[in-house]
Amino acid sequence: MRGSSVEVAYWLMVLCYLGRKHLVTSGCSGRCCRGRNMGCSSTDWRMDRTYGTCYCDEDCINAKDCCFDYFTECPAQDCAVGAWSFWSGCAKPCQPSVRVRVRHVEQQPGNSGDPCPWLEQRAGCREYRDQRGTHCGLHSGPAFITSMKFGNRRPKHDSYGNPLEAGFCVEFKLESRTPHCTVENRPHTHWMRYITEGFKVCVACEPPALRNSSCQGDGQESDKETLLDWQAVGNPHCRGTWRKIQKTPQCTCPTQHNFIFT
Repeated sequence: MRGSSVEVAYWLMVLCYLGRKHLVTSGCSGRCCRGRNMGCSSTDWRMDRTYGTCYCDEDCINAKDCCFDYFTECPAQDCAVGAWSFWSGCAKPCQPSVRVRVRHVEQQPGNSGDPCPWLEQRAGCREYRDQRGTHCGLHSGPAFITSMKFGNRRPKHDSYGNPLEAGFCVEFKLESRTPHCTVENRPHTHWMRYITEGFKVCVACEPPALRNSSCQGDGQESDKETLLDWQAVGNPHCRGTWRKIQKTPQCTCPTQHNFIFT
């Protein structure tokens, strides 16, 4: 009788040990994996309330074969990024170019967390001094335009604190544009979608683009029948033609149809 009691106690201890071991090692505890990983599995209850092989990889959500404790043991970790850097200078002086700002990943996404957003932004720009600091000379050619938002960052005073020349606005009727103005879907090209044939647009001529009472391609010396060329800064393939309507003290077009000479 004593021998059978000892044997029963022994098997109870074995069962308790195995049970504790199962509880410790079952489910997704310590098993969270990226992507699709067939080796990232366990034997336990699944989310569909069936018992058997279950998985702890990121793709188990789509495959619907996650272990019951996946969301507890493998919580989603969203991507985290730092602040934007300052804008760089224009890539090339004295001509339409691009400037860049970047931000860096501080935490990679995991367990189906939100992916990282754009880490680089580009915007059209134009420098008015060369690498030696000399003013760039104006030359005949198309009008280079960009979003009016670019003008918000232009200085309003010279280095001595004196207010710069106020400038003026020129109204044009858009006659043509290339399809490239709407093809690209990058942040710095969104404003180009509003360049549409037949519409009136307003283009501001302000310092530093304003030199000798004129901006390149503003059409001041042309009559209303002359077909003039324009080109979008930031996308050299977005260009077209327009006709001058009139010169005004300020731009009064709708916001999406207000641009600025560069």
